[in-house]
Amino acid sequence: MAKEIKFSLVYRDMWQSSGKYQPRVDQLTQIAPVIVDMGCFDRVETNGGAFEQVNLMYGENPNKAVRAWTAAFNKAGIQTHMLERALNGLRMYGVPKDVRQLMPKVKKAQGVDIMRSFCGLNDPRNLELSVKYAKEAGMISQAALSITHSPVHTVEYYMSLVDKLVEFGADEIALKDMAGVGRPHTLGRLVYEIKKKYPHIAVQYHGHTGPGFAMASILEVAQAGADYIDTAMEPLSWGMVHSDIISVQAMLKDAGFLVKDINMKAYMEARSLTQSFMDDFLGLYINPKNKVSTSMLVGCGLPGGMMGSMMTDLRGVHSAINMALKKNGKPEVSFDDLTVQLFQEVEYIWPKLGYPPLVTPFSQYTKNIAVMNLLAMAQGKERFSQIDKDSWSMILGRAGKLPGPLAPEIIELAKRNNMEFYEGNPQDAYPDALPEYIKEMEANGWDRGEDDEELFELAMHDRQYRDYKSGIAKERFNKEVAQLRAEQNAPVAPASAPATPGTLTPNYITEKHATATPVVSEATGQMLWQIDFNDTSVPPAPGREYKEGDTFCVIQAPYALMPVTVTRGGRLVDTCVKQGQMVKKGDILGWLE
Repeated sequence: MAKEIKFSLVYRDMWQSSGKYQPRVDQLTQIAPVIVDMGCFDRVETNGGAFEQVNLMYGENPNKAVRAWTAAFNKAGIQTHMLERALNGLRMYGVPKDVRQLMPKVKKAQGVDIMRSFCGLNDPRNLELSVKYAKEAGMISQAALSITHSPVHTVEYYMSLVDKLVEFGADEIALKDMAGVGRPHTLGRLVYEIKKKYPHIAVQYHGHTGPGFAMASILEVAQAGADYIDTAMEPLSWGMVHSDIISVQAMLKDAGFLVKDINMKAYMEARSLTQSFMDDFLGLYINPKNKVSTSMLVGCGLPGGMMGSMMTDLRGVHSAINMALKKNGKPEVSFDDLTVQLFQEVEYIWPKLGYPPLVTPFSQYTKNIAVMNLLAMAQGKERFSQIDKDSWSMILGRAGKLPGPLAPEIIELAKRNNMEFYEGNPQDAYPDALPEYIKEMEANGWDRGEDDEELFELAMHDRQYRDYKSGIAKERFNKEVAQLRAEQNAPVAPASAPATPGTLTPNYITEKHATATPVVSEATGQMLWQIDFNDTSVPPAPGREYKEGDTFCVIQAPYALMPVTVTRGGRLVDTCVKQGQMVKKGDILGWLE
């Protein structure tokens, strides 16, 4: 009898891999019954990652969104699954143990069946509690392997992790091929070994299409015994996203697998609805280049989901790099050449940083170091002369154990900076916090919500939740959409038009910036020289001295207030933005020398 392959629609990740936002709850509930009518999905990814933070940013309640979004699938018998980041939960930094324990209880009550848990470093210490807490809550625990390709990440390496995950009690294993750089043959070998050793364990494959391996990888893992395949659908498939369900279903059917038929009428309706959501406002946040695949990703292993933000970062320093090159008598580089240089720089430094799988947040850290290396070398400085504090946290082991050894030069650099390597369990750095959040809710007269879901939301996303409760979040979001629409409809200025102080950089760069170091925004949001939104204080005056680690400003980003810290001490040469101005990730905010 033919082996059955089941499909999951990663509707949440389709959006996150394409742009910054997720559909609103009214849009999700509109399309849910149409997805059911397609008839080909046994699972749908409904939440996780930035999903709930986006709802808070809209000024909407994420708990109501999850309950409403999962309802149609629960009724139809389609399993729902979420994505969580182990130690980091649903955010970018560590989560207290008691908050992690509450999460699956809340999600199970809200209608989510499966918790897919991944650690970007594949550190089993970070995954053990995810498995334990998911099972305690009655969820299916699906432990994920963060897939990448390196001399360290062998089949034997991943099987040693699988052994631990099965020992913890994981019900299923996911291959999270977040950059799509897993080689098809090796992925097939890995699935074969998992199924041979643990035939009762279901295996689900998740692969992005950016580098072009995905369809071959899907066929290999299916032939090796995989049970579930993650897919996407137009208009958000291919490119930096995932393979389309139509192509995947046709390929596996031809290969002799038992697969469900697709109701094409429903597919076209779901496709049309998704396009209408993009046209409504989500298209403002989607880079059209995300529809393009590129084999340049094969070497550097960067995930497709961060291509848009990476290109923004690169544009932010392109002019600064060219100014420095010109100052040092070297030829300037085009943006395309600089992009290739960045890919090559990531490929060069990645082994030196211990081969962290390039998935959130470690892909961002590695990319940040590479960008600053390119700028430093253009200025005649050494590599690794500027490393941000979050990247240092990864290097020093505070987020988990790196898969490979650090290069001696990185270890020596840490010693020169009097930094200590962390040997303990990363979870120990985050003490329990629910009692304090309960006190805050009681003091504010806030209800803890059905199944403590409001308490969980405050504890997981405290800053965003407070902004949601105060109404600031909705007001800020509406202003952002209005500004983006205005920019979209504004006439294009002549290419020769000079930039002026106070406009977004990198255009505003002159000779005085050639030897200075830019302070770059690490997030998109509202610029705050003062935390008070109504304070229109002028930026600090040129000449102000900053020490390494000083706060330069704060960015009110969609998911948090993000302090921008100075990575090297120096004197302020210039500032480029005003209080309350919207900036994008990668924009230069000021210059130090």
